[in-house]
Amino acid sequence: MTATEVLVTRSSAKPPRAKRIPRAKTPHKGAIAVFLGPFGILFLLFYLLPIGYAIWQSLLVVQRDGLYGEPTEVFGGLTQYIQVFQNAPFWESVGRVLLFGVVQVPVMLGLALLFALLLDSPVLKGKRFFRLAFFAPYAVPGVIAAIMWGFLYSPNLSPFTGLTNSVDFLSPEMVLWSIANVVTWVFVGYNMLIIYSALLAIPAEVYEAARLDGAGQIRIAWSIKIPMVAPAIILTAVFSIIGTLQLLAEPQVFRSFSTAVSSSFTPNMTIYATSAVPNPYLAAAFSVVLALATCVLSFAFLKLTQRKAEQ
Repeated sequence: MTATEVLVTRSSAKPPRAKRIPRAKTPHKGAIAVFLGPFGILFLLFYLLPIGYAIWQSLLVVQRDGLYGEPTEVFGGLTQYIQVFQNAPFWESVGRVLLFGVVQVPVMLGLALLFALLLDSPVLKGKRFFRLAFFAPYAVPGVIAAIMWGFLYSPNLSPFTGLTNSVDFLSPEMVLWSIANVVTWVFVGYNMLIIYSALLAIPAEVYEAARLDGAGQIRIAWSIKIPMVAPAIILTAVFSIIGTLQLLAEPQVFRSFSTAVSSSFTPNMTIYATSAVPNPYLAAAFSVVLALATCVLSFAFLKLTQRKAEQ
């Protein structure tokens, strides 16, 4: 047999079949179930079931036999959702909080990033004090913070009468941004802590290599620290988007200080006012639509950031 015939014979022969490696069995399945069981039960009871109940409530309507007949719940399909999309004040409130988020979220995250970089800088002295000072406002409940700032904004109650008499912080043009200041003051420390924790996870060898290349603190912060904590910044941005659409406590408190804040100032206030009528079925439809809008905006933001990262 010639060399050519040997090569042809070898090429036509079937390759040997690879041996299948048996899949390793997962050990301690009972321990996994024990640890995940409490979370699964609580997740089902306090998350999935309320969502399912809200969706079911949003599909019901009330019918009466005559003007004073006893009300009965019947399946109404998408009747409540038609009312949601025809409700102009609700969509005005959605647009209001979107404007709020477009301005407030970048400012808040910018301050949080700046504070985190300052805490991580070797130049800053007294880091323990500033870490506590930056985070302390988050320990103040949002309702208490809104009451405190409401008194500071009121011309008749504020100790800064010279400023409040010249600038009406509770006017229809300013009240949204006055609320934005309260939210920023409360949550900037929380977001700062997340970003600062990500900065602490960066290996020290990376900084040493940058210093050997002659990079200063500003260059290290811009070229190394910020890109490496980008996932933490994205995480805080998603949290902030969700929190913006759920804005309730601060504007609800500001209703006591300003007539510019109506019962439909934010989507959650509209839902709260609708359920107090009471009309829980329409309020449930509002809630479902708001939850879907929150999911869409959050996932759209994540997809946008992922595309920019890939480019």
